[in-house]
Amino acid sequence: MNDNAKARFNGFLLSAAHKIGLFLAMAVICLPGLWIVLASFRPTVEIMAKPPVWIPRDLSFDAYIAMFSGVGQGGIPVIEYFRNSVIISVTSTAIALALGMAGGYAFARFRFKAKSSIFLGLMLTRTVPGIALSLPLFFVYSKLGIIDTHFGLIVAYVALNVPFTIWLIDGFFRQVPKDLAEAAQIDGCTRWQAFWQVEFPLAGPGIASAGIFAFLTSWNEFALASQLTRSVNSKTLPVGLLDYTAEFTIDWRGMCALAVIMIIPALVLTFIVQKHLVSGLTSGAVKG
Repeated sequence: MNDNAKARFNGFLLSAAHKIGLFLAMAVICLPGLWIVLASFRPTVEIMAKPPVWIPRDLSFDAYIAMFSGVGQGGIPVIEYFRNSVIISVTSTAIALALGMAGGYAFARFRFKAKSSIFLGLMLTRTVPGIALSLPLFFVYSKLGIIDTHFGLIVAYVALNVPFTIWLIDGFFRQVPKDLAEAAQIDGCTRWQAFWQVEFPLAGPGIASAGIFAFLTSWNEFALASQLTRSVNSKTLPVGLLDYTAEFTIDWRGMCALAVIMIIPALVLTFIVQKHLVSGLTSGAVKG
């Protein structure tokens, strides 16, 4: 075997090993999600079977039918939970993005006193787990009278998401050359027009990445929502999963069905912005 043949053979082996490794990694990552989807169609006997039943023997839509057939008749108010999640997640994401763009642009473009210290302080707030904030927030919200309201959760999620959005958008604005905005101003644009017409479109992938992460954080958050909500008026879907638990039993099939309902909007949104998400992560997170 000559050198060229050996090189091609080695390249084939490396490529095959790479693809097999990726397949195994994706299988491990996707297995929990696939198991949840299958469990939503299985009878409880199969879900609780030991050893586990890997290949379902009896599939049905009973859990989904039961979930929606009881709406408005004393069943689990899935539609109300879904509405609350959409209102809270979309509103908090929009506010966090607005603040994140303002803060990220300021950190990337301007010099001011204690800039590094302020930025570090913002980043350190991300090290505090949400569950540690639940009790202090509960006492503060009780005094303010905003327990069990959309406004209370929106404020909490905005505070939770703003540091990350500032960090990501700041990193992406640093990749946009200042000369472009300056050239636009020389051509007659105001500073505001130069931002919206030149810098903002180039920063679109970073803003999309920050938006999808902020949305998913708000959509899936449980620790704060479980402490700050009490009724159907403000409970979100993650908290609604607890409705399938009783004192001695858990409706695993119903819980998995509601989890699938939660996953679908997140998957759709991620699929819509996936191109921006990839380019935003690879470019915007690199500090200039």
